[in-house]
Amino acid sequence: MERVLGIGGVFLRSSDPDALSAWYRDNLGIGTDPSDPWQQLAGPTILATFDRTSDYLGSLSQQVMLNFRIADLDAMLEQLRSAGAEVDPRTETMDGVGRFGWVVDPDGNRIELWQEA
Repeated sequence: MERVLGIGGVFLRSSDPDALSAWYRDNLGIGTDPSDPWQQLAGPTILATFDRTSDYLGSLSQQVMLNFRIADLDAMLEQLRSAGAEVDPRTETMDGVGRFGWVVDPDGNRIELWQEA
């Protein structure tokens, strides 16, 4: 059976694509220039499905939530707060998995941040 090797791209609709690209670049360090793509570190990627009525992904109109692995959840959340981002005040810890926090991008997309255990 052929298998997917990894995520090759993430594509988001936006009423202001340039501003949204700049937000991801400036706040999360993700390059958005196709000629200089973001190089992610090797690590686990989870594909999880949720019931259509789950609010875990944010608004019920949001069909997909990005989850980014990060080194220091507290530092990243403070960086995002300082930049004026909408940061969820709560975090969660899953034993053996790690810590999770959430931020909303300028277009209202909820993003999960994961500091591995």
